[in-house]
Amino acid sequence: MQKSAFIALLAATVGLASNAFAADMVFTSWGGTTQDAQKQHWADTFSAASGTNVTQDGPTDYGKLKAMVESNGVAWDVVDVEGDYAVQAGNAGLLEKLDFSVIDKSKLDPRFVTDYSVGSFYYSFVIGCNKDAVDACPKSWADLFDLAKFPGKRTFYKWSAPGVMEMALLADGVPLDKLYPLDLDRAFKKLDTIKSEIVWWDSGAQSQQLLASAEAPFGSFWNGRLTALAQTGVSVETSWTNNITAADALVVPKGTKNKDAAMKFIANATSAKAQADFATTTGYAPINLDSAALMDGELRKTLPDMQADTQVNADMTYWAANRDEIGTRWYAWQAK
Repeated sequence: MQKSAFIALLAATVGLASNAFAADMVFTSWGGTTQDAQKQHWADTFSAASGTNVTQDGPTDYGKLKAMVESNGVAWDVVDVEGDYAVQAGNAGLLEKLDFSVIDKSKLDPRFVTDYSVGSFYYSFVIGCNKDAVDACPKSWADLFDLAKFPGKRTFYKWSAPGVMEMALLADGVPLDKLYPLDLDRAFKKLDTIKSEIVWWDSGAQSQQLLASAEAPFGSFWNGRLTALAQTGVSVETSWTNNITAADALVVPKGTKNKDAAMKFIANATSAKAQADFATTTGYAPINLDSAALMDGELRKTLPDMQADTQVNADMTYWAANRDEIGTRWYAWQAK
C-alpha cells in the first residue's frame, strides 16, 4: 500500500481529519528502542493523518504524573504505564475515562481493557542468556535461582512490579495455579538465597547492556529487549518456560488540555496496523485482535501470545490492590 493511501485509510479508520487539532500533544513512555518504535508506528502516523504534532517525553514517572494532576498542571496527554499502575491510578482518580466511542475496544484483547486504560503492548518476562559468556544457560526459574548449577551474577528488574515475586515462587515450587495471593514471606526467603549475586536493571536499555557485556550473563528480561539485542549480533538464548506475561497500558492523565487528541491518538496506537507494525519491530505482542492477520507467520511464532503452553498471566488486579504494600517491603529488602 502506498504511504498516501495508508494515511488516508488511517484517517478514515480512526476518525481523523487533516489539521483537526491546532495544539501539540505530548506522549510519554519509557525511552529506548520501545519508544522509538512507538514514535515511528503510532505518533508519526497519527501526526501525518491529523496534523497534530506529537512531542515525545520520558521516562514515565508515576510520582511526576500524580504531582501534575494534583497541581492542575498536566503536561502529558497520553502516557505508557505498567498495567497494574493503570488500574491503581484509575481507582485513585488520576486518569480520564477513555472515550470508547472513539477507541474501538471491541477489537482489543479484553484482558487489557478498563474504563481508564487499554493495552499498549503485551510482553513476557523471560529468561535470557548470553551464550558466548557461559558454558550452559538456565532454562527455568529454578535454574536461575540455582547458584550451584549456574554460578555468577544474574540480573532482575529493580522496581516493584509483577514479575520477580512470581519468579521466586515458581523457582521454589509453587504451582502456576496457586501463585495468588502471593506468599511474600516465601518469595523473599527464596530471593535471599541469590541476593548477593543479583545485579539490578532499571530500564530495558540497561538490561541489554548487562547481558551484552556479560556483567550479568543471564537473568530475567522483557522478551522484546532480547529480540532487539539479538538483532545487533549478540548470541542470545531465550527460554519461554513459565514466561510471565503482562501488558503496558495507555492512559490519559486527569486534566489534560488535549483530551480529544489524546483519545484519537490512542485509537490510532491500538489500531490493527499500528499494533502489527509495532509488534514486528519490537517483538512484543499486539493487543489488537485483528493484528495477527497482518503479520508474518514465522515472526508470530516468536511473540508472547504464541508461547501460552506454560504461560503465567500476572494478576493485575491483585498487584493494583497490593502494589504499595509490596513496594514498601521490596525496597526495604533491597536496601538491607
